[in-house]
Parts: sequence; C-alpha cells; structure tokens
Amino acid sequence: MSRKPARMYRQIRGQAYTRREYMGGVPAPRISTYDLGNTSGDFPIVLNLRVKEPCQIRHTSLEAARVAANRALSKGTNPSTYHLKIRLFPHIVLREHKMATGAGADRVSGGMRGAFGKAVGTAARVQSGDTVITLRLVPQAFPAGKEALWKASMKLPSPCYMEVAKGAELIA
Repeated sequence: MSRKPARMYRQIRGQAYTRREYMGGVPAPRISTYDLGNTSGDFPIVLNLRVKEPCQIRHTSLEAARVAANRALSKGTNPSTYHLKIRLFPHIVLREHKMATGAGADRVSGGMRGAFGKAVGTAARVQSGDTVITLRLVPQAFPAGKEALWKASMKLPSPCYMEVAKGAELIA
C-alpha cells in the first residue's frame, strides 16, 4: 500500500504521541546528519529559517530541506565557509490505519473498527516563529546562503521567512 500524502499530517491534531516504549516498530528518522560544513569556524553572519504557521514537519521533509540547502551551498561556496544546523528533531510518531484492499478484503478487514493505526513515520511539531535551520557563514557566502535557505524553505509544509540574527551591518 502506498504512503499517504504529507497534507494528512501537516496540521496539529490531538495530543503528541511520543512514548516509544509502549509501541513497537517506530521507523527511524531519515535525517542522516544535523550538522554540515565547518562546525568549529568563526562566522560573523547567522541566518535563521523560521516558520510562519504552526504545523508538523515530517522527517522526510527535514531531510529534503537539508539536502537542498547543502547542495546549493556546496555549489555556491566551499564547505569551510559555512555551518548548517538542523534545529528540530522529529519526536512525534505518526500513525496510519492500513485497511486491507483488493479481492476478498471484506472478509479480512473490519473497516474502521478499532482504528488506532500503526507507526509509519515521525514528525516535529513547530509553532509560529520556531527556527528550523540555522546557517552561520562568512560575508562572501551570504548570497549563496540566502539562496540555500530559500531552496530549503520550498521543501517544508509551512511558509517560511529568513532572519539575519547578527552581523547585518557587514552586508553592503
């Protein structure tokens, strides 16, 4: 059975479902790394990508945003001039009621009776103004950093905006 579309999990509904000791078989998050580039450098400019609306961001969306931002940064500058950090961890477990379909399914399936669902993925709950990605960089890499965060924002379910946290006077 195919995976359900992300729009089913975008809105925040109900309580957070995070107690992994009570459930079996929660899939691991797809995010491979949370820090990219030069993690110990001294960077005067800090860009934050923030969400405008409260929503749930699936782990696959976070990974897609990370890949898009890193690809744009690696093409625009070299890895020693920036530090990209994913600020969210997907704690919320998403459930899906998998109904039997096809021939003979009427004998197997009980419809929506007892439809608690099986764990199919994880998501991070964010509120308005929460930071998703932080990018620290040198002034020469500022245009590439802006483009990278814009491309990353296209992968997220909520409209986003960029904020220059410090060092704004260095940009002419």
